[in-house]
Amino acid sequence: MIINMEGLSYEDRLQSLKLRSLEERRNRQDLIEVFKMAKGMTRIRLQELFMLEENRPTKGTRGIHLN
Repeated sequence: MIINMEGLSYEDRLQSLKLRSLEERRNRQDLIEVFKMAKGMTRIRLQELFMLEENRPTKGTRGIHLN
């Protein structure tokens, strides 16, 4: 569909067009959705998808596990 790209690999096309891979775009969108859940900006509650452990001895952070 783009002139002079037919012989290039997927990675080379992404680099030439300055685009991110599908995997990177999906990971970014997942992080954005989790952020929205944590901030109460969506109907889905964080607790519906993750189990938060309050008393786990980590370096001042809470443990997050998928349900």
